[in-house]
Amino acid sequence: MAITAAMVKELREMTGAGMMDAKKALTETNGDADAAIDWLRTKGLAKAAKKSGRTAAEGLVAVKVDGGKGVAVEVNSETDFVGKNADFQAMVSSIAGAALTVSDVDALKAADLGGKTVEETVTAAVATIGENMSVRRMASVEGDVVTSYVHNPATDGMGKIGVLVALKGGDEGFAKQVAMHIAAANPQSLSEADLDAAVVEKERNVQIEIARESGKPEQVIEKMIVGRMKKFLAEVTLLGQNFVINPDLTVAAAAKEAGAEIVAYVRMEVGEGIEKKEEDFAAEVAKAAQG
Repeated sequence: MAITAAMVKELREMTGAGMMDAKKALTETNGDADAAIDWLRTKGLAKAAKKSGRTAAEGLVAVKVDGGKGVAVEVNSETDFVGKNADFQAMVSSIAGAALTVSDVDALKAADLGGKTVEETVTAAVATIGENMSVRRMASVEGDVVTSYVHNPATDGMGKIGVLVALKGGDEGFAKQVAMHIAAANPQSLSEADLDAAVVEKERNVQIEIARESGKPEQVIEKMIVGRMKKFLAEVTLLGQNFVINPDLTVAAAAKEAGAEIVAYVRMEVGEGIEKKEEDFAAEVAKAAQG
């Protein structure tokens, strides 16, 4: 596979690796960006991949809480301008309200919203606003105490990042602190037990290769891996992370002090996992000028 300058540039931006190292990594992995990131890490030439940060789709995440239940809904649009549109915001808020009564996104699309289904309402908005839109996903949590947090809200209850936290015991104040922590730290799972086994195995394999590059004996490598995996799990699990409000405590320890058990959380960011073709601003203006 031909390795282009654009591929090298993208890999450098994701990893901080040098140009020649990035090119060699792509060559060694036949242009597979994810594999190239892991290759660079095994050579000590890159930090953990910024794969999850490549958000591209626009729109809003809305969060709503009713008693012991909270919901988060993502509604996408083509441009950021629509996210600032009052009619779009009102529609997203109504959709989030409807989400409190259903269990999944398919049921949400079929839910009633003032005489029309949610899907019909979105279709009508597409015709009015002139941009493609979609209800992409929803998630919910339940607990004794449920709270929400929106980072840099566009308006009340919605923005680019929405968080829900459900506690058993504890109080609203602590739940809000945990929600703010989640928005900032972006954990991959609540605990090690909830973490995807494939993610753990992949990290273990990467760490083994990194350790072997050091040339140390296998018995030494095994001990190194135990320590490195412990550190990895502390960094990616909510309960293992240092609490941003008090970094001397893990989130698990902070919850214990607060008399709370964190039973569930949701962190939803607009466009996660969606890639969008990037165009430079000049090309965008030129296209618009051509009608």
